[in-house]
Amino acid sequence: MRVIVVGAGVVGTMHAWHAVNRGHEVVQIERETEARGASLRNFGQIWVSGRAGGEELETALRARELWEEIGARIPALGFRPNGSLTPVRGDLERAVAEAAVARPDAAARGHKLLTATEARALNPALRGDFDAALYCERDAAVEPRTAQLALRAELRRSPKYTFLPGREVRDVIGENAVRDDHGETHTGDVVVLCTGAWLGGLVRELAGPGLPVRRVRLQMMQTDPLGEPLTTSVADADSFRYYPAYGSPPP
Repeated sequence: MRVIVVGAGVVGTMHAWHAVNRGHEVVQIERETEARGASLRNFGQIWVSGRAGGEELETALRARELWEEIGARIPALGFRPNGSLTPVRGDLERAVAEAAVARPDAAARGHKLLTATEARALNPALRGDFDAALYCERDAAVEPRTAQLALRAELRRSPKYTFLPGREVRDVIGENAVRDDHGETHTGDVVVLCTGAWLGGLVRELAGPGLPVRRVRLQMMQTDPLGEPLTTSVADADSFRYYPAYGSPPP
């Protein structure tokens, strides 16, 4: 089977990775020289702790397994099974953390409620006053700035993989072909559109003016090195508001 993947962000590259590893021929088309959207500017979280129970949690756990398997093959991916700590302050935040560890799927997530002393022993870089910390052993991380480059470098070792950067797909032709802005048509057995944060051009034309998707305008900051290792990921308790696992919003 020949697979055409449009987009070289994390979703498109994972489609390409699994297709190649299943023996398929893959042509991956990217409008930039490399992905420049959310794949390089996001948190790099392999996130289990806040997923809604049931199918979503099962998918997250499976995804974590896959990331770990790929990380073992490609050390440059930067996979870190470091878990996460969410420090909590006050009774309201503690109540949310206690509800998390009381869930029937808490063991699958690796949830534990630690004292402040236990949390600092796990991650000595923690600063400031806090009462306790929610630990999730199954959370992990990759380095988003280098993960895509490492995956692409490994994919290029396969004769079944072709990467075409600097080409913007302008038309989808039927169910198995696309045409790029160089006028070239790429035909396969299946076309997978993974355009990610790119919400103009082809995406808007296909979806129409009522495209029900908008960009999330998060801001991130990069600092000088801390000078000591962070042995876990660290989250602000305010991030509970983004957790699908917790049905009630914070006060």
